[in-house]
Amino acid sequence: MAEAENLVAEIELLGEKLARAKAGIAERFIGQEQVVDLVLAALLSGGHGLLIGQPGLGKTLLVETLSTVMGLDGNRVQFTPDLMPADILGSEVLETRSDGSREFRFIEGPVFCQLLMADEINRASPRTQAALLQAMQEKEVTIAGQHRPLGKPFHVLATQNPIEQEGTYPLPEAQLDRFLLQINVTYPMRDVERDILLATTGATVAKAEQVFTADDLIAAQTLLRRMPVGENVVDLILDLVRSFRPEDENAPEIIRNSVSWGPGPRAAQALMLAVRARALLEGRLAPSIDDVMQLSRPVLMHRMALDFGARAQGLELGDLIDQVTSDVIRRARNTGAAA
Repeated sequence: MAEAENLVAEIELLGEKLARAKAGIAERFIGQEQVVDLVLAALLSGGHGLLIGQPGLGKTLLVETLSTVMGLDGNRVQFTPDLMPADILGSEVLETRSDGSREFRFIEGPVFCQLLMADEINRASPRTQAALLQAMQEKEVTIAGQHRPLGKPFHVLATQNPIEQEGTYPLPEAQLDRFLLQINVTYPMRDVERDILLATTGATVAKAEQVFTADDLIAAQTLLRRMPVGENVVDLILDLVRSFRPEDENAPEIIRNSVSWGPGPRAAQALMLAVRARALLEGRLAPSIDDVMQLSRPVLMHRMALDFGARAQGLELGDLIDQVTSDVIRRARNTGAAA
C-alpha cells in the first residue's frame, strides 16, 4: 500500500512539473498543443520524434525551446544532399606531436549530445540518414571499431518536409521504425496565427526558461515505466497492432487487400509507452482506451504502407488507420460490456 501511495505522489508531482514545462513551451511555440504533447510524450517515453510539415511552421523553434525547457545539451544538424556520415558521427584525424610521433585522435560529431535536432532529415541521402540507425537504437555509435556512448538521455527530434517536395529522399523503413511517434505539424488556425503575429513581431520575444534537468527527465522516464496499465488496455494494444498486419488471420479484409507491410512489435512497445506518457501529461494515474485511440495514428502512420492498388484508388493511410482503430475499439468495448 505504501509503495502504491508513493507512486501516486510521484506521478502527481511529475504532472505538476510537466504542466510548468508545457506553459513555458507555449510562451514561444504558440498554439499546436497536440504537437507539444506528442513531442513531450516521445521524450518521456525515451524515444525519438519525427515532425512532418511545411517549412515555416515553427518545427525548429519547438525543438530549440524543448532543449532549453528540458535542460538538455542540444546540437543541430542541417541535413543537405552533400552531408556525409562523418559530418554527424565524427571522424579520426592523424595528428603529429611535437616529438614527431603521430597518432589518431577522434573528433566527436554533433551526435554526441542529449538532444539532436536533425533538421530537414529527408534532404540527405539514404546513406547519411542510415548513419543514425545505431545511435537511435543503441544510444551509441561504433567508429573505427570502438564503441562510443552518446549522451544520457539521448533523443533525436527530426524535422521532415513533405516527401513530394523537390530535393527530398524517403527515409529507410528501418529508420522510420526507430521513431516512436510521427508528429504532423499543420497550419495554425486564424486566431492562433494572429497571436503568433503579435507575439513574434514586437520589440521583445519571449524566452524559454529551464524547468527540467537531464537527470529529472531520466527519472521521469523511469517513473513512466512503473505506471500501471490495465489488462484491457494491454489487450487492446495487441489487438490493434496485429489488426494492421495483412498476413495476420484476424486482420480485417480492407487491411489484407490494401496494406503491403504492417507494424512490427516495436509499434506495440511504442504504443504501450506513449499511452502512459499521455496519461501523465493529462494528470491521470493510468492510461485509458481513449489514449490508445488518440495515439494510434502517430504510432502507426510511419510503420506501415499502402500497396500500389490502394494508392491508385486514392485511399489515405491516415483514414484507414482511423477507421480500423475505431472498429477494434468498438469491438473491445462491446466485449467488455458483455463480460
